Amino acid sequence: MQDRLPQSRSDAVLKARTGHISVLRDLLPYAWPAGRPDLRFRVVVALAALILAKAVTLAVPIAYKAVVDILAGETTPGEAAGISALGLAAIPAMLIVAYGVGRVMMIVFAQVRDVWFSSVAQNAVRQLANRTFRHLHALSLRFHLERRTGGLNRVIERGVSGVDTIMRMAVLNSIPTAVELLMIAGLVAWYFGWIYVVVVLATVAAYVWFTFAASERRIAIRRDMNESDTEAHAKAVDSLLNYETVKYFGNEDHEARRFDASIARYERAAIRTYSSLGVLNSGQAVIFTLGMAICMLLAARDVTAGALTVGGFVMINAILIQLYMPLNFMGMVYREIKQGLIDVETMFALLHEKPEIVDRPGAEPLHVTRGEIRFENVSFSYDPDRPILKNVSFEVPAGKMVAIVGPSGAGKSTIARLLFRFYELTRGRILIDGQDIRDVTQDSLRAAIGMVPQDTVLFNDTIAYNIRYGKPGATEAELREAARLAQIHDFIVTLPQGYDSLVGERGLKLSGGEKQRVAIARTILKAPPILMLDEATSALDSHTEKDIQEALERVARERTSLVIAHRLSTVVHADNINVLDKGRIAEQGTHLELLAKGGLYASLWERQREADEARERLAEVAGRDEPEPSRAAERLEDEAMAST
Repeated sequence: MQDRLPQSRSDAVLKARTGHISVLRDLLPYAWPAGRPDLRFRVVVALAALILAKAVTLAVPIAYKAVVDILAGETTPGEAAGISALGLAAIPAMLIVAYGVGRVMMIVFAQVRDVWFSSVAQNAVRQLANRTFRHLHALSLRFHLERRTGGLNRVIERGVSGVDTIMRMAVLNSIPTAVELLMIAGLVAWYFGWIYVVVVLATVAAYVWFTFAASERRIAIRRDMNESDTEAHAKAVDSLLNYETVKYFGNEDHEARRFDASIARYERAAIRTYSSLGVLNSGQAVIFTLGMAICMLLAARDVTAGALTVGGFVMINAILIQLYMPLNFMGMVYREIKQGLIDVETMFALLHEKPEIVDRPGAEPLHVTRGEIRFENVSFSYDPDRPILKNVSFEVPAGKMVAIVGPSGAGKSTIARLLFRFYELTRGRILIDGQDIRDVTQDSLRAAIGMVPQDTVLFNDTIAYNIRYGKPGATEAELREAARLAQIHDFIVTLPQGYDSLVGERGLKLSGGEKQRVAIARTILKAPPILMLDEATSALDSHTEKDIQEALERVARERTSLVIAHRLSTVVHADNINVLDKGRIAEQGTHLELLAKGGLYASLWERQREADEARERLAEVAGRDEPEPSRAAERLEDEAMAST
């Protein structure tokens, strides 16, 4: 049993490293957004507030030096005269005022910085989240069939969080910290001399080097932790989405063990992360304390030699203590930015994934005048070594209903995917009213086709929302009329909340037939000129199937309809039936014509008739008036589709 994520093409893309420089380059436009002078003004104000806050911060040690020198009597004659005039009683007040004003101004400017820049950071988060969401919908069906929903969701969550971290840390902290270090170096040089500057800069250099080196070693641990978290989340989501299957097989303990194995890997990585953080913090403290001790020894020597006042000794101590804050913060900023980059780089790798299906340059909207569909020598394969369709040619005349039938795995559903242009053809072409679907926009193509799939998955929202999804701006009257045509209105009004009833995750609160009728209703509401029905009545009982078939026939009466059918009884009235076998059109004709040929279609029909008779006999034995599906009957029906 593999506990790690499968190494599919999409997983490899998600694990690709785009590089920190590339990520920062991609983020830069969001920190200085084009076309948004209001946000750019906020960036300028935030940076100005930062510089002012740092200037005020450096003024506090200077004030302390002056006060200490006054108290120690180490003043010039002019300063002494000032003290005499002011009085010793005013000195404590000066200390309090200087300290209080400095602290308040630092906090005020910091808050101005945060408030003004928050709009820029949150705008960047929103724009990138929306860009990622749109990009995911632009990627091909192949990509999404290979993805793991839970893992992909975690990639996006961490990426969005990482964007916020990088924006705040890089713009609000990295730049002002560098500015503060330069200002401190100038202040130390002015008051104490270059020997102190050399010690301070050497301390900073050693501190930064150690921080960067230790942080780099932690990056691999962080990546491993992220991958473990992604894996655990993916397995949890996958297991919960398949809740019923887990229950059917009583595999709760098995699922818990798989989940626990992933969490255990995350646990080990998390422990390593915190251990390495302890080493990093300890090393930083040792380096800074050593540099501070050297500066204090130099200051004590100069005070003893009379080259420095006691106030100067206090000042260098205050400066070094104050220096520790941005230095320590710089280490944290670097770690957070690096970790944010790791979180963001996978999301950007996802954004750099090129959509497989794109509109050609100059693509025009599809103009449907009649709705005629033509497949011309269409060949397709998901894998080059396994062709699915081989030179398939058929026509769906305007306003007619054409069916595609055949054994399981013959390529019926692939035809539907190709018509929607979810994949590019290997050879051949598909035309709608003479227009190659590769030459028109995807939006216009899909707007012209209404789809009722075999496996209906609904949004976890209300019934009204799911029906109205076919036409988001539909009126209440249009919504209810579509539900009536789909034979589901009467059921909906019996629910306590009616059309506002929630359908649950993937529509699990509804039966298979009810979900299918919701799907039919939203396609009716869309009112497209072309209908695609992929086993549209496969989940319905015989009585409801008859009603739905009548409704679909009414809807399809003036529309071109392509029907993919498993149950041949649903397509006996089709204008033409194409029998697909092993990727080729084996037979074509009406129901009666195909029966008369005595070929594959006739064989499938006979086997399904036997399955229907078996179902009726079992129903009679059980004393039921309405035949119900049974395992034996369903097996016969499946055998009919699998046989040739």
